[in-house]
Amino acid sequence: IVADVQNLDYVWRILIGFGCIPALVAVYFRLTIPETPRYVLDIENNLNKAERDVATVLKENRNHLQSEDDAADAVVSNPATAKGSFSDFCAYFSKWQNFKILFGTSMAWFALDVAFYGIGLNNSFILSSINFSGVKGDDWTTCWNAAVGQIIIVLLGAVPGYWVTVFTIERLGRIRIQIIGFVMSCILFCVLGFAYNPIKNYSVALFVFLFAATQFFQNFGPNSTTFIIPGEVFPTRYRSTGHGIAAGSGKLGAIVAQVGFSQLKDRGGNNAFIPQLLQIFALFMFIGLLVTFLIPETKGKTLEELANEDDFGQQSHGHNNSLDEEK
Repeated sequence: IVADVQNLDYVWRILIGFGCIPALVAVYFRLTIPETPRYVLDIENNLNKAERDVATVLKENRNHLQSEDDAADAVVSNPATAKGSFSDFCAYFSKWQNFKILFGTSMAWFALDVAFYGIGLNNSFILSSINFSGVKGDDWTTCWNAAVGQIIIVLLGAVPGYWVTVFTIERLGRIRIQIIGFVMSCILFCVLGFAYNPIKNYSVALFVFLFAATQFFQNFGPNSTTFIIPGEVFPTRYRSTGHGIAAGSGKLGAIVAQVGFSQLKDRGGNNAFIPQLLQIFALFMFIGLLVTFLIPETKGKTLEELANEDDFGQQSHGHNNSLDEEK
């Protein structure tokens, strides 16, 4: 790189190539593991296949199971199970009690990613603006110092935040952690945004600590819960769809953040608009906090309770009774 800066292109391609390896491993295991019994029961209505999949996972020998071919043909029909379709999707989410969950999870993820990627993809600019880690010089020195600064921020904030979530999520609950994360991130972004220059001039170490704290509370908060909750809160037939819509909203927020940051950061001078950008991120954290109250807590609840399966079963049961009365 020192001899020829164009070698950075090869470094970038090698890094991307290494990133494919874990993805390929994940693809292999996803193709070889059985479908979840809940999906087989609720969506495919195949009781024997579900039992066989459970036996495979638990490595139990179920001699009473039919052969794979016979089991594939033995489909159990359950009239109390709704079929996934576009019309049913529209009917399900046309109800406010269901739509507000989809809106809340999507908007929370969008609001988070505006701030998370806004700073995460631009840490080097923020570090440069406060003259931390000497992000300047030749190409090698610039890349090296920027990488060291990124590692420090991640080790101080992001990694501890994730692990605190791991150890507390079943005690505190998803919603409480998300609220804590949004509240603290909003406060910290306000402090950094409105007191940017005083803090930077007083102590670079203090600025780095507060900046790392924002990433701590994003990871001990919505950057963990926004992808956990959508995987639990929707009915089986729309769980992947709901999770996908929420995740797509988050990536839209990431695009908005990156385009907006690059367009605005130098407004008024080199990195002069960063304090205002931090204030904007605080606003999005507040928006994320508000929509969090639309989402139900999933801790300790079954997927049937969260998906209103009991209500559907009661409706179906009542419908069956009415048919019996007509007969």
